[in-house]
Amino acid sequence: MSRQSLTHQLLYIHTIKSTIQNSSKLQYHPPLPSPMSPITACDVAVIGAGAAGLAAARQLRREGHNVVVFEKESQIGGIWVYNNATEPDPLGLDPTRPIIHSSLYSSLRTNLPRETMGFREYPFVAKKTGQRDPRRFPGHVEVLEYLKDYASEFGLSELVRFETEVSRVWRREGGKWEVRFRKRSGGDEDVDEDFDAVVVCNGHYTEPRIAFIPGVDRWPGKQIHSHNYRVPEPFQNKIVVLIGSSASAVDISREIASVANEVHIASWSNSNEESETLPGYDNVWLRPMIESANEDGTISFPHGFKISADIILHCTGYKYHFPFLDTQGIVTVDDNRVGPLYKHVFPPSLAPWLSFVGLPWKIAPFPQFELQCEWIAGILSGRISLPSQNEMMKDVEAFYDSLQASGVPKRYTHNMTGYQFEYNDWLATQCGAPKTEEWRKKIYDATSLNRKARPETYREEWEDEDLVLQAYQDFAKQVSCKQVS
Repeated sequence: MSRQSLTHQLLYIHTIKSTIQNSSKLQYHPPLPSPMSPITACDVAVIGAGAAGLAAARQLRREGHNVVVFEKESQIGGIWVYNNATEPDPLGLDPTRPIIHSSLYSSLRTNLPRETMGFREYPFVAKKTGQRDPRRFPGHVEVLEYLKDYASEFGLSELVRFETEVSRVWRREGGKWEVRFRKRSGGDEDVDEDFDAVVVCNGHYTEPRIAFIPGVDRWPGKQIHSHNYRVPEPFQNKIVVLIGSSASAVDISREIASVANEVHIASWSNSNEESETLPGYDNVWLRPMIESANEDGTISFPHGFKISADIILHCTGYKYHFPFLDTQGIVTVDDNRVGPLYKHVFPPSLAPWLSFVGLPWKIAPFPQFELQCEWIAGILSGRISLPSQNEMMKDVEAFYDSLQASGVPKRYTHNMTGYQFEYNDWLATQCGAPKTEEWRKKIYDATSLNRKARPETYREEWEDEDLVLQAYQDFAKQVSCKQVS
């Protein structure tokens, strides 16, 4: 770490300490829901106990509903539970493969700072206890510990049925929703249980999307999706073509460059006729998108350029996948558009009894999960009203028309670049909750700019200390931070 980076880290820790030095005297008092008249308590099934499922459990129970969370793994956390194992099909195309839910790689750190990443009512503050990671952009283990803290604070684990896999969810005649499940350990018998409503929180970072490459079926090299990437050692002395330009592509390309002979980053965004090396690296090249893969082991790029390669690594994102959900064709996934959904949450003809949390991307996820779940909970209780089915459908159609008119592909339907906070504030207004804090918006924007300006060091060097101070002043009013590092 450079002296400047160390200075930033020390200033960061000092800011936290000085701002909340007296907060150990505070006790956390969760805000009470607004008065509800009338209150309707529903039996609600939540599918998944990751961050979205935990937020759903918290808000639904807070609203007075009876909640059961189904989680196929043995602990909470969802995607944030690291698993060193990988799937036997490195591309994740075989539908019969044993599925590893997590897509984390060993070195992963957040690309958002903890202040803007955390739940609004439960700040993601650095803790001193145990082996906690106090960095502003912590590793994945710290995020999981934070989610465990959140679950403990609100007593959510008692709502979770662990090692319970849902195989089918469908609506019965009469309107009730049936959930079919079985225990993963020691049970071959399916059990059906009915609920008033179902909230789908199963995540969308498990089913890989693969780039289309002409001729790749005859190419003799190895292919892998980043879902099955864990550590760089398997790429030792290899020539690697990495496809993608997302956050994971940025991190992984730099990590494998430390052991690979060559790394060629292929992306539609790299459109220059002449390829260039990545600044700071002499073995990483930025290339335009692959034209074809060839039987002789070469990869062809535009303008006649070819290289011999050992591995194609797809950092190309994921598909929405709901293999358990049977809506008789009402909800579909079409080119990665889940629809029709009103405000990315409710299918109009099934609302409010079926809802989805966490579909949008290019966002700060946890605060948005929180607001979506508060909205769902309030609607189910009767405290908040939805428009009519016809009005919701017209809104969905207008949204889809606007995307088409702007040339936005279907697969970007849930990409909220540029308007996540407008959406969040709309949700907050519906719920009667405070809108997004200005410091949270500004930290998010400042981090985005810093990530582009300092792709190698943005996690260690920043210039928004004044916003961090504002954040921690807010946190000190909300929560006891007894073990702040």
